[in-house]
Amino acid sequence: MSIKGRGAADNPQGRFETLARSREPEAEVRSTPETIVTLHQARSIIARNDSPDLPFTQSINPYQGCEHGCIYCYARPSHAYLGLSPGLEFETRLFAKENAAELLRKELSRPGYRCELIALGRIPIPYQPIEREHRITRGVLEVLWEFRTQSGLSQRLADRTRSRPARAHGARRPVQVFVSIGSLDGEIARTWSRAPRRLPARRDDPPFERVGRAVRTLVAPIIPFLNDKDMEAVLEAVSEAGARMAGYTAVRLPWEVKDLFKDWLERNYPLKAKHVMARIHDMRGGATTTRTSAAA
Repeated sequence: MSIKGRGAADNPQGRFETLARSREPEAEVRSTPETIVTLHQARSIIARNDSPDLPFTQSINPYQGCEHGCIYCYARPSHAYLGLSPGLEFETRLFAKENAAELLRKELSRPGYRCELIALGRIPIPYQPIEREHRITRGVLEVLWEFRTQSGLSQRLADRTRSRPARAHGARRPVQVFVSIGSLDGEIARTWSRAPRRLPARRDDPPFERVGRAVRTLVAPIIPFLNDKDMEAVLEAVSEAGARMAGYTAVRLPWEVKDLFKDWLERNYPLKAKHVMARIHDMRGGATTTRTSAAA
């Protein structure tokens, strides 16, 4: 069954759990599972990586878990480290790092800190529904402005309310904003995510308004036989809206995401499911996961 407003339909256990879970046949699943947000005191805020397939070395993730619930999200396996499911619990059991701005100010104030671009919200998206209440992403952006630090912001299509902090920061300091748009087909978008789907109609409409930022579009993720045909239409639409740079990302299915994605395909596109998975395997020489590919 599909659950309205959610990408996943169940809570498969994570790979680190020692106890197996099962549901009684007569057990009911609520059609609208409640979202629970836990305020978390993080010990550090800047994550660092040396991966050759990522275009940044520093990142900040204000939240863990994401209510947008994109079924293909490669961040889902991170919930397994918390003893939670990468399925519905990734979308409904969220953690907000309430001391993010404070930790960032301390980190940037260290004498030995090396100033480099900081990617904001790579896993997961920094502007999700709970940001309206907790405003942690806004606090982080304000600290980045205070220290004149260049940043890269990833987000789905957003409304004016969520875009204001990014616009204010971008007006003062260059921010690379990456807007992810997988398809203009509303039917596809409704099944794989609950993220906003409104494409800006004017050049002064967020997130493409001209405030000194480098706005880029990622046509992501590309899923063969499903939305690959939409790439040209997306690029044409965002170009008309004001974007001037674009890239793409092929769907990635690490760890538990693989089975969640297969289940989603069989529920929503049963006639295409085998063809999609076969092409994904072909794309990677028989493997299930892949590295991110992008073209400027």
